[in-house]
Amino acid sequence: MTENNDLSEHDLFVTEFPKKDFGIVDYLQGRVHFALLDQMKFMSASGMTKTQIKEVILTNVTEIIDKLEEKESESF
Repeated sequence: MTENNDLSEHDLFVTEFPKKDFGIVDYLQGRVHFALLDQMKFMSASGMTKTQIKEVILTNVTEIIDKLEEKESESF
């Protein structure tokens, strides 16, 4: 990742999840939820259709789960 001093684009698309009054599981789920919403908002603003957005996100999530399953099976 590259660091950019101009945060205006980040400010438009990155929502912070509040830390107070949440257990760790709820906090992590909330962060994922907000990250997906932010990603979808950015992709939509970039001109992607809802179908394209869905395909990209589902592909990415599937890859993450598949890699986790591979790592877990390698450890046994």
